[in-house]
Amino acid sequence: MDSSELNDQNLHELGERIESLITLCQQLRQENQTLRTNEQQWKQERASLVEKNEIARTRVEAMIGRLKALEHES
Repeated sequence: MDSSELNDQNLHELGERIESLITLCQQLRQENQTLRTNEQQWKQERASLVEKNEIARTRVEAMIGRLKALEHES
């Protein structure tokens, strides 16, 4: 093989590596976007659960207060 053929081969290999890196980069971008979307959904779900928990806690405290009031009336 002469140097011209080696250069062509090296360029071809370099081109294949670049294409592989481009493909990998695209895959990672898509995965990153999916992860960001999932993160946002988890944050929204967590906020909803925290709110429901707070409502439940408030209701339980109110029930305890009513039970204590009934106990003192008896």
